[in-house]
Amino acid sequence: MNASATPTRGSSPAPGARPPSVPAPSRDGGSRRRFLAAGAAAGAAAALTAAPATAATRAGGRRAATPRTVAVFGGGVAGLTAAHELAERGYRVTVYERKPTGLGGKARSMDVPGTGTGGRRPLPGEHGFRFFPGFYQNLPETLSRIPFPGNRNGCKDNLVDATEELLPRTGGRPELRFPFRTLDAPPSAITPEALRQILTGALDTVLRLPMTEVVYFAERLLVYLTSCERRRVEEWEGTRWWEYIRAERMSSDYQRLLAIGLTRNVVATKAEVASAHTVAHIFEAFLFNVLGRGNDGQPDRVLNAPTNEAWIDPWLALLRSLGVRFVTGAPLVRLEFQGGEITGAVVKDPRTGGNRTITADYYLSAMPVEHARPTWTPGMRAADPQLGRCSALETDWMTGIQFYLREPLPIVHGHLNHVDTPWSITSIGQAQMWPERDFPADYGDGTVADCLSTIVSEWDKPGILYGKKAKECTKDEVVREVWAQMKAGLNDRGRSVLRDELIHSWFMDPAVDGLGGPKPTNDEQLLIHPSGTLHHRPTSGTAIPNFFLAGDYVRNDMDLATMEGANETGRQAVNALLAADGSSAGRCVIRTLYQPPELEPLKRTDEARYRLGLRNLFDLG
Repeated sequence: MNASATPTRGSSPAPGARPPSVPAPSRDGGSRRRFLAAGAAAGAAAALTAAPATAATRAGGRRAATPRTVAVFGGGVAGLTAAHELAERGYRVTVYERKPTGLGGKARSMDVPGTGTGGRRPLPGEHGFRFFPGFYQNLPETLSRIPFPGNRNGCKDNLVDATEELLPRTGGRPELRFPFRTLDAPPSAITPEALRQILTGALDTVLRLPMTEVVYFAERLLVYLTSCERRRVEEWEGTRWWEYIRAERMSSDYQRLLAIGLTRNVVATKAEVASAHTVAHIFEAFLFNVLGRGNDGQPDRVLNAPTNEAWIDPWLALLRSLGVRFVTGAPLVRLEFQGGEITGAVVKDPRTGGNRTITADYYLSAMPVEHARPTWTPGMRAADPQLGRCSALETDWMTGIQFYLREPLPIVHGHLNHVDTPWSITSIGQAQMWPERDFPADYGDGTVADCLSTIVSEWDKPGILYGKKAKECTKDEVVREVWAQMKAGLNDRGRSVLRDELIHSWFMDPAVDGLGGPKPTNDEQLLIHPSGTLHHRPTSGTAIPNFFLAGDYVRNDMDLATMEGANETGRQAVNALLAADGSSAGRCVIRTLYQPPELEPLKRTDEARYRLGLRNLFDLG
């Protein structure tokens, strides 16, 4: 809880009322959208014509009747988090989002154009499905402060548990289906021996690998779990995950399940180059989540409705009520830098299409790194070298496709990791997770009963239908290829889980363009984590006193590019701004991933060994 603000809660449900749920969508979707569009246009006009703060105001301290102004660039999770925290502390915030319908960033859901008939809402599309592991701490706290009708804990009560995982296999190999939840009887104390037994038991039961490989992998995790922070960020950050777990010496299933399957499908980077620190850090978080330590909830949670209905739209309504203004369709062109500070920002005016300079007391960049870098001038990079180091950060394609189906298809009550697919596909059947939704009655043309939402993580390997990389295929070819790759596993051994006649239609994130042509583009890429990446990532506070950074590329405890990391850096940026402003407002609480106290003595021992150039106690090479 933030010390400076009392969160607004939704009202508690009456005794005997239905469980907290998302209200059914309005049948008058068109009227609502026209109303919101008119409001957005009015807000944009007001924001672009508002009187700017002067340099004298910045230098002379806070005026009693004039709150400080903050321009936030980027309306994704990081930008909205920063706007939320600043507005609760009395700052006047304007969020500039480059896309006309981009508020929510990669987390938002999108209407599929032209699909809603008979008073139904359009089919819900998205960049890729959302999930909220139980080790997330900061984002769920923000969700709990967003009021939602009938929910005691706001939008957080819209999270529901996905209880199973399924790994379909090809070539006649048995699929791997297992429960994914906290242990009913976790060990009372976390010791090396207890961890060794839990890891080997789980890996042997679930993955069915040779016991020698199971034991070796468990030992490598034990090395990381007992490594001091310095060894993690210096030695293991500079070590490739593939090398760390000796994947080249192991079986193809070990490589597919523990190396490629995890890093490409979950961490969205290639196992051969991924940082061992990043991948093992996420393994560690899931492990303690399953052991019931430091949990906010179960290991796999999803929203009980499309993201905008369950989260983003209520969040925007709350922020507007706090005085936050939004200007959409207004990309940041460049920042103006003079005298050691930002003196203005040139944005594209959504009304005229021309450029316009806006000013504020403080400037907060919350855009993805590939879009933020071009706005930093040479003078800014010279003033703060960490901005220059961001040029070394890399992004890659990780994009969703939604298949709208004519029949319900609850394959598993959770996610599917199609580990044998060359394009590293993951998926989830969404209708089963939306119990208060009647899919045919609420969305589309009345004939769509489910949505199989998929994510394609590998775009640079040949597929099984056309023998082409995903980036070389047309959109239609990508869709047919993804369907065929999923069928190869789910329909293996004579089954018929996926049938072609089930497909009503499909939707691909419109950020992907030019597929099948010479220069395909993806406007919504994801930060990846090759070894050594951490040392190029900036902090939220910069050497420019009125300029701050947020976004999942900024250093944060999660390390991985996630909604949680974006939320955490939004809080970090606000704290840095409060310090620069000399504000007495309470700082944002930032929660870090759980670390068991039982392992601290071993980590202190490892700190001494690392200084002496010795291996970790459990590292047998």
